[in-house]
Amino acid sequence: MRTGMFSYTTYEDQTNEPHFLDACHLCRKPLGNNSDIFMYRGNTPFCSKDCRQEQIKFDENKEKSWKLSSSRRKSDPNKNSTANKTVRTGFVAVA
Repeated sequence: MRTGMFSYTTYEDQTNEPHFLDACHLCRKPLGNNSDIFMYRGNTPFCSKDCRQEQIKFDENKEKSWKLSSSRRKSDPNKNSTANKTVRTGFVAVA
């Protein structure tokens, strides 16, 4: 039997990507060393309340602009509007 045929590797060894809690999502400051980690939207870490609040403001502004652009598309009367179309209802008999 050959030795070294099987080896134990972890997911981190295969991807060479840092763990998501290694650095602040916004400023990339290293996290750890028994310091507080401020989380936002599940698994997004921040080094301080200020960094987290800046990301929250950024996300809120992005959502507002998305909602504005979405409402503009819906209220544009020139695009796919059925308000100016004639709709006839009834039965047609074909023999």
